[in-house]
Amino acid sequence: MGELWLVRHGQTAWTQSRQHTGRTDIALTPDGEDQAKSLRPRLDRDFALTLTSPLQRAHRTADLAGLNAQPDDRLVEWDYGHAEGRTTAELAAERGGWSVWTDDTLPETPEQVGRRCERVLEDVAAALETGDVCLVGHGHALRVLAAVWLGLPAADGRRLSLSPASISVLGHEHDWPVLRSWNT
Repeated sequence: MGELWLVRHGQTAWTQSRQHTGRTDIALTPDGEDQAKSLRPRLDRDFALTLTSPLQRAHRTADLAGLNAQPDDRLVEWDYGHAEGRTTAELAAERGGWSVWTDDTLPETPEQVGRRCERVLEDVAAALETGDVCLVGHGHALRVLAAVWLGLPAADGRRLSLSPASISVLGHEHDWPVLRSWNT
């Protein structure tokens, strides 16, 4: 059984300002492009399948990292609705204790994102039988995907921080899904 490699896109202007960036199709910053290029040596391997979110920050990261990735709409970041473009601090000032993980007024909940991730995992299972698979995407959605992989509730992704241009590897040990490395 192969390993599942998760790559978060490089830095954007909204990553720097800590604004929630869901479906807004924002470009990488020059530093984000450099971060993506720096991933190339670590990702220089044969993957049985490589998929990317179609949003430019993820797709461009895949390209600059040397990956020949196919776009998959299910890898987009979740729909933040009213929180799009706003920071957690701004939202918490209006609604004490606000969190993307608990706001049930957003167009997508962690559980809905989790179901999307379950479908991705079902579809990449055959490729994992033949080798490693690489998914290039976004911070919150990849955190949910990892939680689902581990058999945890989708909202437990809140416990898995991901930095821009990071690589995480999921695998198995004695038939149990495990984190091999995280946020490197």
